[in-house]
Amino acid sequence: MPAPAPRVAANGVQWLGVPGWSRMGWLWHGFSTRKGGASRAYCAEGAAGELNLGFTASDRREVVAANRRLLAEAITGDATTPMVTLRQVHSNLVVRAAALDAGRGQPRRGDGLMTDEPGLLLAVQTADCIPVLVADRKRRVVAAFHAGWRGTVKRIVETGVGRMRLEFGCRPEDLVAAIGPGIGACCYAVGDEVLSSFESQFVYGRELFREVYDSDPVRLKYPMLFLTQRAPGHSPIGPSLHVDLTEANRRQLLDAGVKAEAIRVVGGCTSCQRELFFSHRGAQGFAGRMMSVIGIRPQ
Repeated sequence: MPAPAPRVAANGVQWLGVPGWSRMGWLWHGFSTRKGGASRAYCAEGAAGELNLGFTASDRREVVAANRRLLAEAITGDATTPMVTLRQVHSNLVVRAAALDAGRGQPRRGDGLMTDEPGLLLAVQTADCIPVLVADRKRRVVAAFHAGWRGTVKRIVETGVGRMRLEFGCRPEDLVAAIGPGIGACCYAVGDEVLSSFESQFVYGRELFREVYDSDPVRLKYPMLFLTQRAPGHSPIGPSLHVDLTEANRRQLLDAGVKAEAIRVVGGCTSCQRELFFSHRGAQGFAGRMMSVIGIRPQ
């Protein structure tokens, strides 16, 4: 599904909210786009600056730090709101975060963050992987997860909800969850090893995959150029195997006990909508990073 129209903050940052979540006045949340900011590393010459939020080799550290302050200001109204990040390693490691973690010189390793401490933002970075935000409406606990295909196979989201239950006493029926923009099944072609990994871990693993036959306009227009000795006389195009990571993580939320009606899929394919999002695959590796953030507003 396509992404909704972004919200535009007073400082120019464009970000996506979750429908219905604005009614929870205690909650900060948002999914960034590439729109807004001062980064020049990934945009065309003469184009407006962009909101790269990752300390990548191609961008200047001070520009990225300024962009992070802009995002914090857009979400919370205060550019100095502490932001806790991770050194993401495609794992199922979930870290309990506090404001002190925002000042760490070296972020902790992991792919999930959770807290019950008000006044800070939990942030995960993506540029195709799936971001998942979770909030407990009763206990006011929040969490953010980064789910690439490896983290999804390792059940990062399901593990994270379990950790919320263990450490904070969260009940699944009190949780709401949002799955943010990531690469869609329309664009995410993978190899057989990914299929094997999912099938080995999930009884529904094969249901997350579909075969896609790519069309080649040159081959369709000039079929005689592609004649071979192979029956029936033409080399086939495709199929390629595509995986739906959004659905995979929705299934994990359900398996963790989150109610179906409490899960929101925000929409947006990072590879299809590269004018709005950074896409590592779509840009052949030369891409900035977006952030998905969640926090508890102080009383």
